[in-house]
Amino acid sequence: MATSNTHKTIRAIVDYGGLAVFAAGYLITRDLVQATWWLVAGSAAALAIGFAVERRVAPMPLLAGGAALVFGALTLVFHNPAFIKAKPTVMNLLFAAALLGGTAIGRNPLKLLLGESLNLPDAAWRTLTVRYGLFFLALAVLNLIVWFKFSDAVWVFFRFPGLLILSVAFSLTQVPLMMKYMKDAEAPPPPVD
Repeated sequence: MATSNTHKTIRAIVDYGGLAVFAAGYLITRDLVQATWWLVAGSAAALAIGFAVERRVAPMPLLAGGAALVFGALTLVFHNPAFIKAKPTVMNLLFAAALLGGTAIGRNPLKLLLGESLNLPDAAWRTLTVRYGLFFLALAVLNLIVWFKFSDAVWVFFRFPGLLILSVAFSLTQVPLMMKYMKDAEAPPPPVD
C-alpha cells in the first residue's frame, strides 16, 4: 500500500506531469508543435503511472489528460498550435457551463464532486459553485487574451505554471466562505431547557 507522501507525489505527477513536460519541451525546442509531442507523451505517461500505482485514475485527471491527448493529437495531425492553445479556453468554458448550467437548473455540480470532503450547507455550495463557474469563464477569456496578444513563450508559461498559480490563488480566496459555513455547520445546537 502506498504511503501518504507517495500518494501525493503520484497525484502531482498525474495532475501536472504532462504540463510540466510540455513546458520543458517548449524550453528546449522553442516550437509549440514539437513541444506538443512532449505534452502527449507526458500526459499518456502520467495517466499510465497513476493507473499502475493506484489501479484507477480519478475523473478530473482523466478528463484533463484525455483532453490533452485529443487537442495534442489535433495539433500534431494538422501541424497547427491553435488546437493546443484553444484547449484551456474550451475546457474552461465546459467547466463554467457545467457549473453555472447545473446551478441554473437547481443542481449543485461542485457538491457532487467535493461533497464528501466538505460539509457545507446548500446555500454555501451554490455560492461556491457560481464563483467557480465565473472563475472558469474568466480563465477562458484570459487564455484568449494571452493567446492573441502575447508571444508563444508567454502563453506557455501562462499555461503552466500560470493557470495553476491563478487557480490556487482563487481557491485560497474561497477559504473564508468555506470556513464561515463549516463553523456554522459544526456549531453544537443550543441547550434546551
